[in-house]
Amino acid sequence: MGVAGKVVGSLALAGWCSAGWAQEAHFSPAQNADVEALVSELSDEGLPRDWLEDAMSQATFEQGVLDAMAGAAERRLRWFEYRDIFLTDERIEQGAAFIDAHKDAMQRAEETYGVPAEVIAAIIGVETYYGRFKGNHRVLDSLATLAFHHPQRGRFFRGELAAFLAITHEQHVDPDSVYGSYAGAMGYPQFIPTSYQAYAVDFDGDGLRDLWENPVDAIGSVANYFAEHGWQRGEAIYHEADGPETLPDALAFNQTSRPTTTADQAANAGVVSHDTLAPELAVVPLALEMSDDTRRYRLGEFNFYVITRYNHSHLYGMAVTELAEAIHQRVEEAS
Repeated sequence: MGVAGKVVGSLALAGWCSAGWAQEAHFSPAQNADVEALVSELSDEGLPRDWLEDAMSQATFEQGVLDAMAGAAERRLRWFEYRDIFLTDERIEQGAAFIDAHKDAMQRAEETYGVPAEVIAAIIGVETYYGRFKGNHRVLDSLATLAFHHPQRGRFFRGELAAFLAITHEQHVDPDSVYGSYAGAMGYPQFIPTSYQAYAVDFDGDGLRDLWENPVDAIGSVANYFAEHGWQRGEAIYHEADGPETLPDALAFNQTSRPTTTADQAANAGVVSHDTLAPELAVVPLALEMSDDTRRYRLGEFNFYVITRYNHSHLYGMAVTELAEAIHQRVEEAS
């Protein structure tokens, strides 16, 4: 993401500075040609123009959103530091309680989509602490700021803003009442708006796909998200491995692209699974930094790659995986 200098530069280019002094950014279509273009586009697609104009006129520029985009934890923490944020006893205990509170929905999700309850719970646990912390940024403000002022990803966030407006209109929700992350992710599972459109399901049959307030819809939607990204029912997420003290140059570690390295290639480079794997099995070689400056080697399977479709970070993928393991163990101990 852009550094502060790039952000300031982009704001100047967007007309944010005038006559040598900064003035408030406006998202009213009458005052912003780019917003007017978006409103016209969505109006042509069937959304009411008056409603769109009123919604965008309520959006506010938030510099803190741009600042937050530049400092995400996945880009500045090592594995042991990142892990310690999420692998707490309370979060594990609350994950087991979340499964217990929604047993029927979890069982249906696992039967329908093949995704274990502990993985679903871990995603929601990492994202919002099981719905406790869904974000304190108005989604309308975040997405408007990013759509029209982010120096590199404005086009992407313009699409997210359009999707957000469509969702709120469809579900009769006031756009300025929805809160989420600084990047515009929403609800229990923190779906960005295009993911909401594509993967959210009405899992309790009430006619709404409500990820903001309905944990049952969130459970089904997370499972559907994974299934649509190719989750392999009953397959492993990763395998522990041994490896050399120095990272072998022959392997690309900690990638979040579709796995292409084979277990045989990893073994030939010195990273050997504790489990017996088919030589041709595609794996993600992982080297995780520990607090004593050593590395823990692992080989992720395709399901690990699927988890990183949620957040393209190997740290995120492994935090979800370890939290799921710990929740599963806690559930087993309580049964």
